[in-house]
Amino acid sequence: MARICVLGGGLVGRFVACTLHERDHHVMVIDAEPLDGLPVEINCIQSFVNPDTISETVSGFDVVVNCLPGRIGHAVREPLLSIEGTSVADLAFTAEDPRMYNEMAKEAGSRLIYDVGIAPGLSNALLMAAQTESGHIDSARIWVGGNPQEPDEEWSYMAPFSPSDVIEEYTRPARIRRGGEIITEQALSERHSVTVPGYGQMEAFLTDGVRSLLDTIDSDELVEYTVRWPGHIQRYLDGNESEKELIDAWMFDAHRPEFTWLAVEVSQGNETQRWDVIDEGKNGWSSMARTTGLVTVEVTEMLAEGLISEYGVMPPECLGENRELLDRLVNALRNAGVGIHSSSEE
Repeated sequence: MARICVLGGGLVGRFVACTLHERDHHVMVIDAEPLDGLPVEINCIQSFVNPDTISETVSGFDVVVNCLPGRIGHAVREPLLSIEGTSVADLAFTAEDPRMYNEMAKEAGSRLIYDVGIAPGLSNALLMAAQTESGHIDSARIWVGGNPQEPDEEWSYMAPFSPSDVIEEYTRPARIRRGGEIITEQALSERHSVTVPGYGQMEAFLTDGVRSLLDTIDSDELVEYTVRWPGHIQRYLDGNESEKELIDAWMFDAHRPEFTWLAVEVSQGNETQRWDVIDEGKNGWSSMARTTGLVTVEVTEMLAEGLISEYGVMPPECLGENRELLDRLVNALRNAGVGIHSSSEE
């Protein structure tokens, strides 16, 4: 049993905390909002997370899980990694590259694995496994989205994680690779129709999702697309709503059926491999909380068990370099009822 501190008690943070508790770990959760409804055995602290005092807050814990929104999530990385021997599973989606603290972490004997979600996260591990096994990748394309199961007359969307992070995803220029060269395209460009298994035609567009893969994957093409119901992005582009108005409009409704879909397609020579991951939620948990949180939970336990012993700051591709770690990750998702289908064509 490990002592684990979860920073952030949103949809994903709650799922991570409860799942780790079910696996007999000692769990503490810290969030600025009330943490009602969690098992009484979980130590819930209602407080803002202060980077200046975080080292005292997490003292004595084996692993820290960073489930904070991007802006504050980045602010706690440096003080966490300055603590000798700290292990961090990091889910904060930020514009900043956590590898800026790599040397500091090595000197402190600490470690952090970041982007430990579904995409980025599982998608990175799958691409690295393909490269490790077969070498150079001609084309790597990723599609991912968490959406309501049925569109509506409004936004046809509700944010399963911090809406401010969604807005940043829509505005941050998208770094991709084309013709072997890294280029930058406008976010929300390259809009196209995509067929989602069980849901039919949806719309996909470029976002800045490949991140560390630009440094770790040897490919001619590397892109990631976010998937929404048709009309959502056009409404966003046509509107002038404030961030607060969008946050209110995209508020997550736990009673509305939703689903998460990820597709990863890799072409190497004459062979094309594809993975489709789909989930519709279970046991009261949203699909995005499950698909993201299960990856986070597995990485947290890998750190607690000492399976990832290297010091420094590592992207989730490290999970694809070791087939045993990747198989554990995929099996954990499947065992929890997440659908994962793989196929290949020549």
